[in-house]
Amino acid sequence: MTVGFVGLGSMGQGMAASLLRAGHPVRVWNRSPEPVAALVAQGAEAADGPAGAFAAEAVVSMLANDDAVERLLLDPALLAGARATLHVNMATVSVALAERAEALHAEHGIGYVAAPVLGRPPVAAAGELNILAAGAPEALARAEPLLAAMGRRTWHFGESPRQANTAKISANFLLACAIESMAEACSLAEANGVRPTDLVEMLTGTLFPGPVYSGYGAMVAERRYEPAGFKLPLGLKDVDLALTAGAAARVPLPFGSVLRDAFLDALAHGDGEKDWAAVAAVARRRAGLPA
Repeated sequence: MTVGFVGLGSMGQGMAASLLRAGHPVRVWNRSPEPVAALVAQGAEAADGPAGAFAAEAVVSMLANDDAVERLLLDPALLAGARATLHVNMATVSVALAERAEALHAEHGIGYVAAPVLGRPPVAAAGELNILAAGAPEALARAEPLLAAMGRRTWHFGESPRQANTAKISANFLLACAIESMAEACSLAEANGVRPTDLVEMLTGTLFPGPVYSGYGAMVAERRYEPAGFKLPLGLKDVDLALTAGAAARVPLPFGSVLRDAFLDALAHGDGEKDWAAVAAVARRRAGLPA
């Protein structure tokens, strides 16, 4: 099917390229022209704004936050004039926005699937993402070839799009907790004469194997926060999403408040362009360790 793709950031570029490799005709749009030109060079067609993307049979979007999705894609006039009968929103957005988006798309006869992803830009470029999907069964069935082109596995979470967004928010909350706990443990070790790199090597070879602790653990231990695969303000956004979802469901997330303050501290110290692992610098400052 022809696919309109909206949002060619560090993740979206690789995802759109994966769709092209799978043989789908892709029409791409982005606010800045450079990523569009790069995808056109790979065989995509440039879309004339979001409306041009929604002139395809299906739309995939990968935008930064609720505001961008609301402003660019939840325009009733845009949806009323759309040829597309399926929209796969792969952004990490709030539960409330997922509910509004589902209702608005239903009003205009457009299937809506939430399919946020796990993976950093190189994983997206390789088409190896883990995709967390939810939506009506018929919409999910139509989306499946597109998801298969972009990911190594699709995990299904139910018939309501909000369920996929809830799962992604929960996963990112846990990631943020892991980064903070590693930062505090490394600060404790260093303050007592143990090299953080030695600690992380031992932990990832024994108690905590796997990509989260090995990848982020190395970044924390080596204080290697650039280039950013996932910028720190996006981490703060996801912690806020978790706190908001928790408040709405009456689920206390006491560590979430600690995380939020740590991310704000990092931003106040000028780390906004760094990877969200740079929140570890806050634990170092609290411990009186050198920057």
